Amino acid sequence: MKNNYFGVYFLSAVILFVFVHCYSFRQAEKETDSKKIRILSYNIRNARGMDEVVDYDRIADVIRRIDPDCVALQELDSATERSQGKVVLDELAKRLDMYASYGPSIAYQGGKYGIGVLSKAKPLRTEIVQLPGSEEKRSLLVVELPGYVMCCTHWSLRQPDRLSSVRVINEKIEKYTTKPVFLAGDLNATPQSSEIEELFKTWEMLNDPCQPTFPSDNPRSCIDYIFCKKNPAFRIRVLQTCVEKESAASDHRPVWVDVQVSKK
Repeated sequence: MKNNYFGVYFLSAVILFVFVHCYSFRQAEKETDSKKIRILSYNIRNARGMDEVVDYDRIADVIRRIDPDCVALQELDSATERSQGKVVLDELAKRLDMYASYGPSIAYQGGKYGIGVLSKAKPLRTEIVQLPGSEEKRSLLVVELPGYVMCCTHWSLRQPDRLSSVRVINEKIEKYTTKPVFLAGDLNATPQSSEIEELFKTWEMLNDPCQPTFPSDNPRSCIDYIFCKKNPAFRIRVLQTCVEKESAASDHRPVWVDVQVSKK
């Protein structure tokens, strides 16, 4: 009889051990699938501050202070006369020890002018997409990183162009289904505009639109945004969102978010 009791106790102990081990493994697996990402969007006006001084160190210091995993930057010269032949994105990348991905929108003064992405992780591939721009050519820069896809853009000053840009962007990123996709940039549109409302159909806004980003010395409007593409495969939770109180380095204030990304 004692042997029978011992056998029952031993079997129960084995079952309990297996259960606890499997549960711990599943919890660890969940934690592995979950990651925190800090994303920054910043229109830096070619590193020209409100004092009209071009200062790459000042912009780099702002970015370094925020310490993002990925930065979407707008208004970047590349080897233009205005920037004395310097590639603005590369100037920042070497100061911050980050990878640079550039997306030219127009030819300008012997070089290019456009947008860019800085990332701590090495990009897997990049793609430049032309967007509607009747007053000036516009573009979308798509940067695929190991854990997610970062899209940077700077929309037109004209509303019909911006509205058409939503369709172009949605078509272009439709193929990215196995990674979360983020969109950040200066959209030149207020939160109540029809183009932002159109974005809401397929994208989720991550920053707080009640926090204005422009102009930097006395911000009155939110025109800089960070979005995430709606995807039933992923759960995106906003941990923190902030418009940095930086009024000197550019005419826009930097906006950033911390998000927790996990697979459903």
